[in-house]
Amino acid sequence: MKGIRIHQHGGPDVLSFEDIELAPLQRGQVLVRNRAIGVNFVDTYLRTGAFSPPCLPFTPGKEGAGEVVAVGDGVTEFAPGDRVAYVETLGAYAEQCVVSEHFLVRLPEAIDFETAAASMLKGLTAQYLLRRTFRVEPGHTVLIHAAAGGVGLILSQWAKHLGAMVIGTVGSPEKTEIASKHGCDHVINYGEEDFAERVREITQGEGCDVVYDGVGKATFPASLDCLKPMGCFVSFGVSSGPIESFNIMMLAEKGSLYATWPVLTQYLAKREDLVSMSQELFDVIGSSAVVIRIHDKLPLAEAATAHRLIESRKIVGGTVLLP
Repeated sequence: MKGIRIHQHGGPDVLSFEDIELAPLQRGQVLVRNRAIGVNFVDTYLRTGAFSPPCLPFTPGKEGAGEVVAVGDGVTEFAPGDRVAYVETLGAYAEQCVVSEHFLVRLPEAIDFETAAASMLKGLTAQYLLRRTFRVEPGHTVLIHAAAGGVGLILSQWAKHLGAMVIGTVGSPEKTEIASKHGCDHVINYGEEDFAERVREITQGEGCDVVYDGVGKATFPASLDCLKPMGCFVSFGVSSGPIESFNIMMLAEKGSLYATWPVLTQYLAKREDLVSMSQELFDVIGSSAVVIRIHDKLPLAEAATAHRLIESRKIVGGTVLLP
């Protein structure tokens, strides 16, 4: 079969479209024929070596959607022909992928493969951020950085659906309009305004209950100045580079704040959590409370182009690869 392999770390050009072989199914594994594959920032981190892959060479990609081809011994929940989606499974950039039953879920008929592939990793990230890391309730004020990005668009719509006042930051005037149409009550272009100062104006000096930050270095520590006393800073990405080490006493000085870096795999450690989280995601998508915006659909062979697009930070929404 065809797929993408990375033999050495580097830029998008190291993504090689070639013939690859799949290992035989082991107990508890399922073979999925991909119909659509999600592209995420974490894929670029693994490509460059910023995050360490388990080995070289490897096939990137961590989410996809398609149909079950075969099941290994011990698999009880799935059968050939089932429509499914999966997450946190390295090797998605290929025509077929071997997936642990643990990370596989049934896909409702109402949700197409492309929507599922563009929303599993980003949507489940939004789910745990909003419902488990800090449980957003009606009346909360939330700040979402990169509100027009793949995760940001889902976070903004879902937070608004939960009854929060949503403040989003973006990096360009074009993205301001997009964020405004996808859940944000207020949008700040941090290239033109001091976002911390603007947040204080919007909240009349009170600040936010929580800040969701997938940007990293460029928005820290100013994000802490956007919080109420005892507010929560949630860091979950480093698109501008990692946050540098800081004195933890800063949290006390800025209002007895909480700070955390949650990881999706830990929230998915129990299969029942994956199933319930996915169901909640599919429910908000199915009800149109959250609309999954897909910016680009590209052939699998053009994975390098997809990486250039996502790293340009000019796209709005998700990108999917089509085998």
